[in-house]
Amino acid sequence: MSSSSCVRFLVINGDVIQTQVPQVSTFLETNPGAYTTTRTHNAASCILFWDRHMRRIAQSATILANSRPEFFFGLSKSCPFNSFFASSSSWESVMRPLVSDALRKVMTISMNKRGGGEELAITSLVSGNVSNLDSIVEGDTEETRISKAINVCVHVGTYVPLVFGVKENGARLAVVGHGREVARAKFSEWVTMRKSLEKLRPPLTNELLLSNDGDQILEGCLTNFFAVCCKEKTDVTEQYLSDSKSGYSFEVQTAPLSDGVLPGVIRQLVIEVCQSRGIPFREVAPCWSQRKLWNEAFITNSLRVVQHVEKIQVPSSWELIEMKTWKEVNWEEICFKECPGVITSEIQKEIGRRADLEGYPISNFT
Repeated sequence: MSSSSCVRFLVINGDVIQTQVPQVSTFLETNPGAYTTTRTHNAASCILFWDRHMRRIAQSATILANSRPEFFFGLSKSCPFNSFFASSSSWESVMRPLVSDALRKVMTISMNKRGGGEELAITSLVSGNVSNLDSIVEGDTEETRISKAINVCVHVGTYVPLVFGVKENGARLAVVGHGREVARAKFSEWVTMRKSLEKLRPPLTNELLLSNDGDQILEGCLTNFFAVCCKEKTDVTEQYLSDSKSGYSFEVQTAPLSDGVLPGVIRQLVIEVCQSRGIPFREVAPCWSQRKLWNEAFITNSLRVVQHVEKIQVPSSWELIEMKTWKEVNWEEICFKECPGVITSEIQKEIGRRADLEGYPISNFT
């Protein structure tokens, strides 16, 4: 949910822009590159999983610069210097101080403009600086090549976060399109690519899911998707979490990276939480054909964190789906409880605890 005050700031290669700053989606549409989005936490006292996000954007930039330069530099053909950009650790060492410097320039004023109950959404974009490519020479170090080849932008805006456990905050999902390209990298061109799916968005749907066959659910356009699946036809009970000796009848499922899904920061945290809490977990795409075994579902990203699912709609036929609108589709659906289930709640609470432990202090930028 975006703030009604619409306070936004933008820093481009160190230059601060305070007026006529576009929405982050508009900004990403017009600028190629790798990006990551996170937000502040606990009344803007810290940034959620900042270190993880900096590693993530470095990995995305490395992948794009080496394998898909058109998504990084905006080039229509391969970059002749792509072999120079090999190490994600080198990307992070160059990029992170530039992102941090940009945040320092706007954090104090952003904090002062923040309203009650609002956090700050922070999007960092690293893109290719095409005009500087000719200055890269073979004798340059990897860090020098990277510093010459990139632009660094940071977009900051106010954001009202969802509240865990509130039934009105359940997600309503619809499966509408095929999996993304270069899913291991998060890049801005996806903002434009996913627009074609909007014609299939049913009313009141607040996230669109992706599938290559209409059965195996991969992820959302903005989120990773998880289903809590019953191994036997029983109900979730508190005993599932409190009595490990009784044996588990459920497992959390999400599509593996090899299926072509985004390795989201919160996705990885869910895996870590399940492992540490002894919650059975399997990287396998949840299948719509087995939906009768689903007791809960939730989606994750760094703005919503963990959001329980209230409803999922899937076309009854996947044939020629890309040529239809939502009105022309016959939908099947599954509904869940309006409030988060036992497993979703447990994961929410543990990730909230880790958010406090891994929070990066805002004071480092003010």
